[in-house]
Amino acid sequence: MKFVTALNLTALFADASAFAPGLTTPTPTSTLRSSAESAETEGAPEPDSATVGGAAAASAASAKADLAALAKSQNTVVGYYDPLQLADRSFWEQSTEATIGFLRQAEIKHGRVAMAAFVGYCVQSNVQWPFAMTLDGAPFPSGDLSPEAQWDAIPQEAKWQILAFVGALEILDECNCGDLEARPHYMRGGQPGKYPDFSALPLNLYDPFNINKKMSDEVKARRLNMEVNNGRLAMIGIFGFLAADAVPGSVPVLGDIAQPYAGNVMIPFEGQFSLFS
Repeated sequence: MKFVTALNLTALFADASAFAPGLTTPTPTSTLRSSAESAETEGAPEPDSATVGGAAAASAASAKADLAALAKSQNTVVGYYDPLQLADRSFWEQSTEATIGFLRQAEIKHGRVAMAAFVGYCVQSNVQWPFAMTLDGAPFPSGDLSPEAQWDAIPQEAKWQILAFVGALEILDECNCGDLEARPHYMRGGQPGKYPDFSALPLNLYDPFNINKKMSDEVKARRLNMEVNNGRLAMIGIFGFLAADAVPGSVPVLGDIAQPYAGNVMIPFEGQFSLFS
């Protein structure tokens, strides 16, 4: 078994529209009412810092309680486990709710990448694409090489194409394809792990048969929990493969199938250039 990461996604464009409400001329009655309301508002005392701080603390406690309940539903044995107390921090001076949204999005995303990497590792260990890899007819790296060595063997231009494509997917995800008003960011109350759909294309490549739209919210939530658990296992699995190849004997279970790799998996452009050399 060996590793290669395979990502096949598509970008879409989202339309945005705006409108301007018609202007109305205020009547004397409405003018008097507005003046009175303004005076009442100006005379009202502003909430003190203790009140604001108490509301923020209550909101943070509620968000953390929801996270603990979610963790219990995902794993009834381990439950809520946060040894670094990340959920109690405020990343980039944001609220606790925003921090929890970021952490959940990060775990879901890393789990999905790890699942693709784990499957790719196994496939690339045994399959070599039969067609040419480059325009000049160069073949894909041989399956006799370890997946890490296969990555080193592809041209630098191919690596940049892969990284540029992944970067474009990240941008589309962060801005929800330009539709942040309809679908808020995951750090602003949006749903973590919800990647923008492909409805702008003739065919929705993510869900061409609209199966997810037919699911109830309860089924979607349960399947997302299953996905998170599978992603956690895949993260352990793919790093087990990498460790077994980089440090022979470090993973005894994989000792018979691991292929030693003399390079550095943390330097993706090794032999071409490196920011750390």
